[in-house]
Amino acid sequence: MKRVTFIFKATGFIACAILVSLTALAQESPRENVKGTVNGANITIDYGSPSVRGRKIWGELVPYDQIWRTGANPATTIEISKDINVEGKTLHAGKYSLFTIPGTNEWKVIFNSETGQWGIRYDGSANDDPAKDVLTVTVKPEKAGEFHERMTFAIDPTGFRLLWENLAVPVKIN
Repeated sequence: MKRVTFIFKATGFIACAILVSLTALAQESPRENVKGTVNGANITIDYGSPSVRGRKIWGELVPYDQIWRTGANPATTIEISKDINVEGKTLHAGKYSLFTIPGTNEWKVIFNSETGQWGIRYDGSANDDPAKDVLTVTVKPEKAGEFHERMTFAIDPTGFRLLWENLAVPVKIN
């Protein structure tokens, strides 16, 4: 009987240890959101905010010329209350997943109609269904004015920008 009690207690301890470990891992990239108004359109961006933590981000953790989930955990979403022009192209009101293809000199920003999916597939590739891409624009990255340990988005009267490490990726809205 003592052996059964010991096994039960040990199994419970192991289960608790696994649960605590998984909870700690899940908290590494907190979920954030930013809201703002651009030309009368209310915009909300919801994203997982990973940290630099001493890693080389651009070209290593986030490879160049490959589609990226643009954040961590569930796919980043952007919700827009009315039709807008993004980099001169029309994007209708709605909610979209936001993917990017980073490059050294230019980035592609992809608005995808599928939302609610995890950001990556089991093989580690971005969970973007190209058939559901509704708009792709090309933008120029620039050096950020300051270092950003956590990936973040900012919305201002000209549009939004992704900020992480020493990089800013502005996306113009009019």
